[in-house]
Amino acid sequence: MLTPTVRRTFAPRGKTPIHKCWDRRDRISAISAITVSPKRQRLGLYFQLLPDNQNVRAEQVVQFLRLLDRQLRRPMTIIWDRSNTHDRSRLVREYLKRHRRIRTEKLPAYAPELNPDEGVWSYTKYARMANYTPVDSVALRATLTDELDRLRARKDLLRSFITHTELPL
Repeated sequence: MLTPTVRRTFAPRGKTPIHKCWDRRDRISAISAITVSPKRQRLGLYFQLLPDNQNVRAEQVVQFLRLLDRQLRRPMTIIWDRSNTHDRSRLVREYLKRHRRIRTEKLPAYAPELNPDEGVWSYTKYARMANYTPVDSVALRATLTDELDRLRARKDLLRSFITHTELPL
């Protein structure tokens, strides 16, 4: 969102940091996935940023699955939460029916601590972009893309997000 995620920061005594922003609710929604190759244990991060002020819908989920399928070109298992836009939607179910090499597994309901992808967004939002005050959604999109590209190269962090879940992957 354009309003900053305010976090505690260091500042000289008596010099309270001031974030100049206005009350705008513009936002950018995103879809992302951490990938792990089964044999070599290679890690990857894929993401897609949606147009401003759009919620994730089944069409975008199918589009993202197509992107993953084109990039990976291998059978895959998608582990995701129980969002209505995932394999509950008719459109996504139809796509998965036509693409048998994509299997899905569901995380338990209300268990974000089991979702490694939540680590991506927690780290990006609360660590890397904390106290960031963009001037507009174009600046937010550019910074977010840069941060996710930087994170894509940090295989140690991606692995830590998976390890933190304690899932037997």
